[in-house]
Amino acid sequence: MEEERPLDDDLQRLREERLQELEARLTGTPGGVIEIIDDTFQETLQKHPALVVDVWAEWCGPCRMVAPVIEELAREFAGQVTFGKCNVDQSPAIAASFSITAIPTLLFFANGMLVDRAVGAYPEEVIKARVVRAFGIG
Repeated sequence: MEEERPLDDDLQRLREERLQELEARLTGTPGGVIEIIDDTFQETLQKHPALVVDVWAEWCGPCRMVAPVIEELAREFAGQVTFGKCNVDQSPAIAASFSITAIPTLLFFANGMLVDRAVGAYPEEVIKARVVRAFGIG
């Protein structure tokens, strides 16, 4: 008979896993998607001269369709363009400041300035073309 692990061990393991997930979101990984939040948005804009922000929510079906596209483009444009995700339910100030009324919305920032916006779930080719145009890549 297998002995059950104490509840405290399970809680500690879950805490450690959650902390690792949060750290990965905040620091990003090479070619990864970073998390954009209200408190650090201005700092993120300054740090990343070419930034695409995917404004989304967990309950949004079209947002879930765009997520893998954003992850793929983040890998493809690693070192040239930074991709981030902003959950409107957790960071409403960003959505309000850009008058976002529908999601998913992609915001394209060059040197801290909004240069393009795409509202809706577009296929990878369309989003890629907008990235290339917004940042003069290619």
